[in-house]
Amino acid sequence: MLAIVAAIVFGLGFLLDLVGASIPGGFSGMTFVLLGLALLALHQAGVGTASFRTGSGNWRGRVRR
Repeated sequence: MLAIVAAIVFGLGFLLDLVGASIPGGFSGMTFVLLGLALLALHQAGVGTASFRTGSGNWRGRVRR
């Protein structure tokens, strides 16, 4: 989910940079790029991912025997 939000933020940043516009308050294309990178980092860290514990409650899910 965070990766989708990051893609939208990257798109907004790209459009702002392409047009050369900035939003009042200091938001520019680079601000959106940095926000998108932060969202991707959270996504890679596993924040916001849904997981269901099944059976033994092992973090790997299934144990090989």
